[in-house]
Amino acid sequence: MGFFDTIPADLKQNIFYTLLFIISHNFPAIFYSLGIIISAVILLIKPTRWKTLLLFGFILLLFAFEYSKHIVEPLKEQILNSLITERPHYKAAWIVNIVLVNAFPILLPASGWFLVITGLLFLFLEKRKID
Repeated sequence: MGFFDTIPADLKQNIFYTLLFIISHNFPAIFYSLGIIISAVILLIKPTRWKTLLLFGFILLLFAFEYSKHIVEPLKEQILNSLITERPHYKAAWIVNIVLVNAFPILLPASGWFLVITGLLFLFLEKRKID
């Protein structure tokens, strides 16, 4: 009799759904982390420009995912609380909102994918040069 045989069926199902929801909710972070690990390992084996771009691209993509998910709102509130103390400054709040809430969530993943694609282009150009 194994350990899993002693677990009730409803608890097994709940464990399965919990793992499924954790993985589906964090799939981009898991994917980007695997990209970081793989590109870091191949970069350590033999450093090249395309591997470095790939590593930095995946790091930026993971940061962009976490920024959009966890960082943007507390950071916006912290900056607004430190900028606007006594009287409202609508222009400052508008600029902070545009930069932190609208621009960064677009620019961070775009620059991450740009680095990944540029790294892959360098790889293909390097292979064409060798052939």
